[in-house]
Amino acid sequence: MSATAAAGPRAETRPSLTLKRRIKANPTKAYAAWTDPALIARWFGPDSGEVLETEADVRVGGRYHIAFRTENGERHDVSGVYHEVSPGEKLVFTWAWRSTPERESMVTVTFKPDSDGTMLTLLHEKFFDETARDNHRTGWSGALDKLERVASSL
Repeated sequence: MSATAAAGPRAETRPSLTLKRRIKANPTKAYAAWTDPALIARWFGPDSGEVLETEADVRVGGRYHIAFRTENGERHDVSGVYHEVSPGEKLVFTWAWRSTPERESMVTVTFKPDSDGTMLTLLHEKFFDETARDNHRTGWSGALDKLERVASSL
């Protein structure tokens, strides 16, 4: 088997993760928490560390950048480009850490009405490896816990 053939399936089977949360806010408010830099600053990051910078040019081709510090003092910077923007319904964007820009992955967030709230589904695809996926599962879980509180207070 050639090296190219051996590498082919790997590219198609890169790890992904899906997380779902019921948010006590309508889809418009839940979406705003993902797109308004002032709101992003209130929930982003895996723990109670400080969000340092938030920028979001929420349009197809627009860029975002978020920098935060975790409780242990480490600074993290992530950025990407919006590929799909459907207000109150869906966001699709690339995801790359400043420290490993070659490891770009893809995030899709959908907002579905659910009784008096929103069922939020986060699909993060094309991780470099299982360790990256598992680290992001931990990070996203902490961030989504905070997002639930922020969105429900809007």
